[in-house]
Amino acid sequence: MKTDQFEDILVYFSKSLLGKENEEDILWDLAKNCISKLGFVDCVIYLVDEKGKFLEQKSAYGPKNPKDQKLHNPVKIPVGSGITGTVALTGVAEIVSDTSIDSRYIVDDEVRLSEICVPISHEDVIYGVIDCEHPERAFFTEQHLKMLSVIASICGIKIKSVRANAALIEKQEKLLKIKEEMVELKLKALNSQLHPHFVFNVINAIQYFVTSEDKKSALNYLSIFGKLLRYNLKYLEQDTVPLNDEIEMVGWYLKLQKLRYDENFTYEISMDGNFKNLNAVIPASILLTLLENLIEYAIYNQHKNEKLVITFHVSSLHVNVNIQYVHDAIISAIGYSPNYRKQIMKWEDQIDLLNAAKNYGIDKKISSSTNQKQHLGEITVKLPNLSSI
Repeated sequence: MKTDQFEDILVYFSKSLLGKENEEDILWDLAKNCISKLGFVDCVIYLVDEKGKFLEQKSAYGPKNPKDQKLHNPVKIPVGSGITGTVALTGVAEIVSDTSIDSRYIVDDEVRLSEICVPISHEDVIYGVIDCEHPERAFFTEQHLKMLSVIASICGIKIKSVRANAALIEKQEKLLKIKEEMVELKLKALNSQLHPHFVFNVINAIQYFVTSEDKKSALNYLSIFGKLLRYNLKYLEQDTVPLNDEIEMVGWYLKLQKLRYDENFTYEISMDGNFKNLNAVIPASILLTLLENLIEYAIYNQHKNEKLVITFHVSSLHVNVNIQYVHDAIISAIGYSPNYRKQIMKWEDQIDLLNAAKNYGIDKKISSSTNQKQHLGEITVKLPNLSSI
């Protein structure tokens, strides 16, 4: 083939790739509209699979391609096996003048005596192999090798570009999905903390104090509820909250729940050490969702003498929250689950989503034990201290 003819083929092939963003289309164009013009009788294009273990036939020109974009009996070859597998492993092109004396030769559809194999690669990454065969011995020349090497290089650059674009689109789609999940997370967290059943019970409690002419209790209850509402509205669109604000909110929430459930449980909140890092910042909503889960489970399984002890340990990097809970041993759980409880978000799911979305590295540990008199449980959550971010 003359140089100017080959240059025309390269120009045509390069232009035809411009609008293609699909690997299958690229490889079929390579086989049918490029290799076919080189005067070869048989060519198969392989790609390395995702695990890098096999070469898979993706397109062809000649007997392997009877019509359209179809392959006749496509095969897979282990990387390192046969001539094509060797080239895929080493990244070094080969010309075999007589396959009958090369033990590596693997017969596909029929025996052919010449083979030329060139890696499709770019920047030391091997994407696949162009493998051509011919029935005559010593058919392929160094000129053929140079031509195929140029074609393979162009193809490798295009495949890299397509995969990079696909990875970028996938990343953007994941980020969009994460953003949507974060919005849903916030709404679920807010719904868990201020679901209609909770609000209804608070209003009933206030009404009870009013009708009982216990104005002091009514005003106290209403004041705490108002603070909790303002807190949730204030941080509704925030991903993080100051730790001291969160601790204050936890106190309001537990006080309301204690009043709501007629003193059925007690609680303590403490800070370990001198607590100099009270200006710590943590991810929003986690503590309230966790406590909601614990309290609702305890109340609707009729735990007796439930006690929560919440301790905060603060360092420059982390905020560890330790929650110990204990209640009288019960023979069997009631198993009652009102419909509204299905709307309460599970705190473990919330942590998993935050770790995926924000890469917070939140760690959680849960343990429990039961003796004849009591059930004891402990939950430790290690949150990142985001004050320096």
